[in-house]
Formats: sequence, structure tokens, C-alpha cells
Amino acid sequence: MDVVSLLQAALLGVVEGLTEFLPVSSTGHLLLLGHFLGFNSTGKTFEVLIQLGAILAILLVYAGRLTSVALRLPTDPDARRFVLGVLIAFLPAAVIGATLHGFIKTVLFESPATVCVALIVGGLVLLWVDQIKPTQAYSAPDADGPHDEVRYDDAMKFPIWMCLAVGLCQCLALIPGVSRSGSTIVGALLLGASKRAAAEFSFFLAMPTMAGAFAYDLYKNRDVLSADDLGLVLVGFVCAFVTALVVVRYVLDFISKRGYAPFAWWRMIVGSVGLAGVLVWG
Repeated sequence: MDVVSLLQAALLGVVEGLTEFLPVSSTGHLLLLGHFLGFNSTGKTFEVLIQLGAILAILLVYAGRLTSVALRLPTDPDARRFVLGVLIAFLPAAVIGATLHGFIKTVLFESPATVCVALIVGGLVLLWVDQIKPTQAYSAPDADGPHDEVRYDDAMKFPIWMCLAVGLCQCLALIPGVSRSGSTIVGALLLGASKRAAAEFSFFLAMPTMAGAFAYDLYKNRDVLSADDLGLVLVGFVCAFVTALVVVRYVLDFISKRGYAPFAWWRMIVGSVGLAGVLVWG
């Protein structure tokens, strides 16, 4: 484990923490940056395992609210509905991700061009969704037409059917470059959520999703990881935790004021530059 590898792991950890909870695809950024840096992790596990740092950051930030939900579970139907909704949203990606794990890691993760195209297309979609009002996109499933007054401002009170729909949208993020947070945020926005609520539900859904991905990937690669690999993961984990802690504390206020357009443009710029780099240098 040389100094250069440690510095690369630290840089990738910072990028993970900065991008994990933004709709820009942290995995896409890690794969592209790792490709051009010449950083090759065993079984592409580094890019998945350092996400645990970001998970712990959001758990720390939301510790009070999560503790409150846990304490209210025996007596509060709203608390039980929230937990059930997050679990239902988590299941589609968990099942499909486990089924296609080999294809995702050996094919999609090895294609920088695919990542770049996904970043650009996702940026265009995010830009479009950011410019429409939730009432333009949403029609209640049990209504005859659009209801202008329908809007979900509380991420902890999304109806179960909406949680499932957002969870199905999350499956698109199995393609690196699409963005887990981006796909769930777009789905929630189209279903009538406010920008802040859409981002916050994406945060909550990240906890079981990323924890599951971490555990499954670690299990699948337990026989091939070396002490050096785990050392690099630890460095990336710490850097991801620190940077994610800062991002989570401020990103919701930024989104409430500025929307998602800045992230859409960033995606398209990174995707275009990356695609040019892939075509020129391979």
C-alpha cells in the first residue's frame, strides 16, 4: 500500500462524501475518476464499501429523528407506516441488485462511456423535472384528474404506494452514472413531493440501500480482499464520512433555495468532459 494509492483513496473518499447525497451519481464520479487516475480496486469493492462512511454521516445527522421514530413504533401508526414505507422502497433495488450483481460489477462498472452517457441523460432529465411544478406531473391514483392542492412536504408521511414507486425508480441507479439519489428524487418530484421532501426521503432510503449494498458486496468479495485493500477502504471511509457530514447538514437548504438545476448542469459537464476523455485517451 504505497503513498500514491493512499492519496488516491483519500481523494476518492472525499468525492464519495461530496456526491453521495447529491443527484449527480457518486458511483459514476468514483468510476470515472478512478479510471483516469489508474486506481483499480479489487472486484470494484472500494467504490461500494466506502459508502458506509456516508451512511454513518447521515445516521449521525438524523439520529434524533430516527430515535424518535424507533421509540414511537409500538404506539404510533405514523411511525410504523414510515418504517414500512422505507423498507418497501428498499426492496426492489435489493432484489434486482442481488440478482444482477455479477453483471453490474463486471460489465457496467467497467464501462466509463456508459457512465458518461448516463450522467448526461440524467442531467437532462433532472433539468426538465426541476422546471416543472409537482402539480403538473402528479395526478392522484384514485382521482379523476390532477389535484392542484396535492403536494407532499413531509418525507416521513409519503403514502405507501408512493414509497413503492420511488423504490422502483431507484432500480435505475443500478446503472452507474444514473444516481441513486437522482432517480429517487426525480420519482418523488414527479409524484408531487416538494424538492426538500424528495431529497429527504432519498436520504432515508439511502440508509438500508447502502447498508445492504455494503454488506452484500463485502460478503461476495470476502475471499479476495487483502489487508492493503481494507486499508485503502478505511482511508476512503474516513474521508467520505467527514465530507458527507458537511454536505448533509447544508444540502437541503441549498436545494430549497436553488433547486436541482445546478446539479443537472454539473452532471452534463462532467459527463461530456469524461466522454471526451474516454474517446481521446481510452
